[in-house]
Formats: sequence, C-alpha cells, structure tokens
Amino acid sequence: MEFTLKGDYFNGSFDRPEGVSSIDIENTCEKITKYSPANLDHKLWDAYINYENTSKVIASAQKGFETWRKKSVEERTELMKKFQEIATSKKDEIAKAIALETGKPLWESLTEAGAVTAKVNVTLADSLDRVKNKTITQVLPNIDGHIIKKPIGPSVVIGPFNFPCHLANGQILAALLTGNSIIFKPSEKTMYSAQLLVDCFHEAGFPEGVINLINGTVKTTQELIRDPSIKGIFFTGSLAVGKKILEAVGTDLTKMVALELGGKNVTILHKDTNIDHAVPELMRSCFLSSGQRCTSTSLIAVHKDIKDELIEKFKEAAKRIIIDHPIEFEQTPFMGPVIDEAAVDAYNKYLKLAEENGAKEILEAPVPKTKYKGHYVVPTIHYIEEALKSNPFTQEEVFGPNCCFVPYEDIEDAIRIANISDYGLAASVFTQDKSVYELCLRDIQSGLINLNRSTVGASSRLPFGGVKNSGNYRPAAVSMVDYTVSTVSSLETLDNSSKLEDLQGLKD
Repeated sequence: MEFTLKGDYFNGSFDRPEGVSSIDIENTCEKITKYSPANLDHKLWDAYINYENTSKVIASAQKGFETWRKKSVEERTELMKKFQEIATSKKDEIAKAIALETGKPLWESLTEAGAVTAKVNVTLADSLDRVKNKTITQVLPNIDGHIIKKPIGPSVVIGPFNFPCHLANGQILAALLTGNSIIFKPSEKTMYSAQLLVDCFHEAGFPEGVINLINGTVKTTQELIRDPSIKGIFFTGSLAVGKKILEAVGTDLTKMVALELGGKNVTILHKDTNIDHAVPELMRSCFLSSGQRCTSTSLIAVHKDIKDELIEKFKEAAKRIIIDHPIEFEQTPFMGPVIDEAAVDAYNKYLKLAEENGAKEILEAPVPKTKYKGHYVVPTIHYIEEALKSNPFTQEEVFGPNCCFVPYEDIEDAIRIANISDYGLAASVFTQDKSVYELCLRDIQSGLINLNRSTVGASSRLPFGGVKNSGNYRPAAVSMVDYTVSTVSSLETLDNSSKLEDLQGLKD
C-alpha cells in the first residue's frame, strides 16, 4: 500500500486510534479502498469512514471559530505565510499524491502543487482589499459611517477530485483570511492529497479547531451542511450534486452557499483566426487533464472559410498525444487516465450519444498501449452540421477528452452556438478583429470569455465562476473572499447634544 490515511482531523490532531487493530476499525467504520487509476494493481490506501466523527468535527470547528475570529488580520496572515513555506517544501510530495490519485501527469500535478503556495500571495495581495473595513466621514451631519466585515462562521469546503488541492485551497485560504474556521470534506477519490494539504496547516501551527478534515461519503456531506452551526458551504463539482446541496439547505437563510458547477464550453474560431496559434490552444482546452476540467472546451464553432484546414491540423496534432502512467513513463505523457471506471463508462456513453444524435466521429485514436492496466481512454473528435438545443449531444457536459466541431457563417450564429446549452461557464473567441471580440463579450452568456486563449487555465487574480447552470452567481478565485463575510453598518457620533425637547409629538 502506497499511502496511509490518518483519519479525520479535528481539535488539532488526527483521530486514527493508536493500538487498535485493523479488524476492530473495519467493524466500526465503512471502508473505502483506492487504487491508482493509472495502475489498477497499485493499491494507494484504505480509508475508514467513521460517521460518529461528524458531530465531533462540527464541535471542533465551532470552538476554532471562537478563537480565530478574534485574531487580527496580521496574526492570520503570519500563519498563512507559514503554511505557504511548509507547502512549498512539500511540493514534490503533494504532486506525487495528486498524480497517483487522479492520474494527471506529474508535470501537471506539479503545476497544481505550485498553485497551492502561489494562492497565498494572491489572497493576501488581491483579496484582502475587498474585505477591509471602511470609514465614511460625515456620512450624516456630525456622524461618521463605518462598513465592517465580519466572518460568517464555521464553513464547509467540499472539494473536487480533479484539482484536489488547488481548488479547495483557494476557498480555504479566503475563508481563513476573514476569520472563519474550516471543515474540509474532500472527494472520496483523493483523500490522501487532502490529508497532505491539512498536514501543512497543522505544521504551520493554526489554533485547534480552525482547520478540520473529515473523510466521508454523501451521508457525511448531508449531515454537515444541514447542521445549524454551519454558516458557509463552498462546493466545486457537478450540477447534480450542487442541486442536492441546495435541496438539503432548503429555506435555511442563515447559510451562505457558493456553487462552482459544470460547463458545456464553446470555443469560437472566426475566419481570421491564426490557425497555427489556435491549434495548441485547442489541445489544451479539449484534452488537458483528460478533459476532466469544468472549463474544458466541448463545442468548437469554426467559420466555414477555415473549417477544413483547421480541423485537419487539429486532428494531426491530436494524433500525437502521448497517453501513459503519470509517473512511470518512457516519454512524458500529455494525458493520463480518467479518474475511475464510472468516468470511463460515462465517457463511452457520451460517445454513444454522439453517434445516436447525428455527430460524425472524425478522429478515433487507437487504444493506448500502456505498461499498466488502468482507466485509460483516448481523445475523440466529432463533427456535426448544426448545433441545436433539442440535441442532447450539444447539451450534456462531457468531462472527458472529446470535442465536436460545428460550422458557422457569421459571428451572430457562432454566439448562438455558444449560448445553446443551459451551462454558462467558459468561452473563447479567436479573432484578430477586436469588434468581434467585444460583440462576444456583450452577448455570450458565460462567466469567462477569453480572446485568442484557451478556455482552461484561469487566473486566480480574477473572479472565476459561471452563469445559468454553471453556478449561483458567487464566483470563486479573487472574489471568493466576498462570500466569507457578512457586512455590518455602523453610525458613530461623539456629539452628545440630543435633547428630549427636540422631539416632535410629545406632550408638554
């Protein structure tokens, strides 16, 4: 077994019982076993889910909040910088865990591990100003006004498997900065990466209860978010799960819920596109992380004048993709496997959906010959003459390495294609005409709209979130901090001149 899980983390320590046999643990806990998606014979870890810990973790977070909310921003900042130092020293270890748990190539996993530490700087430099207290002098005669930001309370961060450290870390740091305690509930598929992240917070010396980790299932999540003491719920994942979170919270107005959901993302290639530039950008958009990014490009609206040349060059580039084990490889892979067997089944089902709904497959790559048996799939490219809202193939999120070209004649038609799905996360337009780009900015219903750049790889210094079914208008990244605070107004005067006789309507 590659890794050892230490159990849930609360009250400043991990809870795995010392001196208790594995048999005793298995009798009291639900067991989850994780194998590497890149090598199904490589056992990574066993997890033992103890549902009795949920209430203990919540109590720990409540206690931690009472301590943390009273700390100054300077004290919080000091500990966040200490966390950064420790996470930097563990970058290689974190990257290896991410690679083995998710199947992402090591070079890509190292990028994510590096983003964990870089996020501290972004949070302190760019997010902090958004939540500073403000004073407005003479807001009324002889009265000053104050705008005060207060932490909302114990908060749950529900992390995704595709970026098990980076995405959750951004939400955790924003909430910590403003004085909230955190319960981190990672994906069941990437528990060890999450543990390494929490180890860094532990070694940095955060007070007991400020950082908490709970490994669990849907049952764990539901119990957490329904608890009345939980005030923040920050989730990154699928539309279906996002809806279940909203259903569980219901009419509880005391909770802040911020959802980052899926996408059916479109790239527009206008007639003046620089094709040699667009092809590598499309490779990133469609196939990085084996297409398992919420911002991955799924539909490619290509102008009819450049359609044949661009598709041919893109096909030839896609044929060059190396697919292999993320760490043990002869040549550096562009793609690893998808996360699990369910992801393979979903991908194959999507390809069947394409076939049934008029999409023609124009690239069927051979199955990769890998050293190990794993959840490997190949990139595929389709072509369809017209994108219609009634066609389920143009509606469903793929979350796999597939894209589909659809031709268009004018930019208005391309914008229609971009808006055809019920998602609205990311879009890109490739053109040398700034007026075309400005038209896309105005009319495309999406939270991210890029010019001459892929839909993946957003900046942490900008808001990250979508519209329609891609979120609930609470974008993450730099603006994540906005949802970790409540706003209090205060009127202040030192003028003690009020007199009862100044009031009207009183008897003499």
